[in-house]
Amino acid sequence: MICAGRHHLVRTLTDLAAQQGIRLQTYLNTARHKAPGHPAPISSTGARTLLYDAEQTDAYLTGRPVPPLRTEDDDQDHDDDDLLDRREAAHALGVTPRSWDTYKGHPLLTEHMVTAAGVEHWPRGIVHRYRDTRPGRSAATGRPTGSGDQVPRDQLLTRTAPLLDADPATTATAVVQQLGVTRNTAQAALTRLRADRIADLMGEQPELSPQDAAVALSYPTALARRATVRAEAVLRARHAAPYLADVAHALHRAGWTTTEAAPAVQHPADDHVVAVLLLDADHAPAPALVWDERHGWRTATSRRHPLTRGAVLPPQGDGIRHLATGTTPPPTALIAALSA
Repeated sequence: MICAGRHHLVRTLTDLAAQQGIRLQTYLNTARHKAPGHPAPISSTGARTLLYDAEQTDAYLTGRPVPPLRTEDDDQDHDDDDLLDRREAAHALGVTPRSWDTYKGHPLLTEHMVTAAGVEHWPRGIVHRYRDTRPGRSAATGRPTGSGDQVPRDQLLTRTAPLLDADPATTATAVVQQLGVTRNTAQAALTRLRADRIADLMGEQPELSPQDAAVALSYPTALARRATVRAEAVLRARHAAPYLADVAHALHRAGWTTTEAAPAVQHPADDHVVAVLLLDADHAPAPALVWDERHGWRTATSRRHPLTRGAVLPPQGDGIRHLATGTTPPPTALIAALSA
C-alpha cells in the first residue's frame, strides 16, 4: 500500500541501487534490501516488483530512525486516497488477483488507475466504491450507496471542528457516523482542519516542524500524515497571499476585473498551491488567470473550469499562454505579458 500523499516517494530496487552508486545486480547479490533494520517493502506480499518509501530508506541509509508508516494490516483508520496494488485491491473485494485482472477493466477502475514505478495501483476509495456498486452487491459498511452528504458543504468544517476538539484522534469513520457524510468528505474535512491548526501552531512557534506541531496537538501520526504535508502548503499559501493581492489590485487597475479582491488559494493536492483570478470585465485579454506555485501564471480558457484535473499544467495553444517568467513575476510584467 502506498499511503495517501506519498506517491512521489515510491522507490524501486533499481532506484535504491543507483542511490548507493552500484549496479542493480550487485545490489541484489549482496541483498542489501534484506539487511537487518532495512525498511520493509510497501508493496504487497508476493508482489513481483518491490516498492519502498524514500523517506524510510533515506533515514535508514543515513543512520536516522526509520519513520513508521501505516500498513494494510493496521487497525488505524485508512485513507480513501491510499493506493492499493493488484493483490491489495483483490483482497478488498474478497476475490483472487486473477479475478481482479478481469474486474479492473471496469471504466470506474480504469479511469482512476495510477501507475507508481511502473506498477498499477488504485485509490482505496475507488476500489470500495466499485465493490459497493457491483451488480448484486450492496454497500458493506457505512452510508447507503449513492446517498448524499447530510451536512451542507459550507457547514462541514464548523460541524466537524467540535468533534476534533473533543478527540484529536477522531477518525473519518467517527465523523461519518456523527454527521452522516461520506467517508471522502469526512476525511477531507479532518485533513483541512488538522492542517490549518498545525500551520497556526507553526506560525506561533516557527521552530516546530509539521510533525512536531502534530504531536503537540495530540494528532496521531498515522492520521495526520496528509495534514502535515498540507500544513506546509498552507504556510506557503499564506506567504504568497500579499503577492496575489498585489496582482489582483494591478489587474483591477488595468480594467480587467470588476473587483480587486485577492483570490482564494486552493490545494488540488495537499502539497500544491494554486489560485484563480477571473477576468470578468469587458475586453479582458482572457477569461481567467491561474497561478501555480511551481509554474507561475498562465491564462485559462474558461471562467467556470479554469483548472485542469489535478491542476496539471496544460500545454500552450488553444487559448492557453504561459505568462512572464518565474513563479512570482512583478504585476507590471504580468500586465505587459497579457497585453502583448
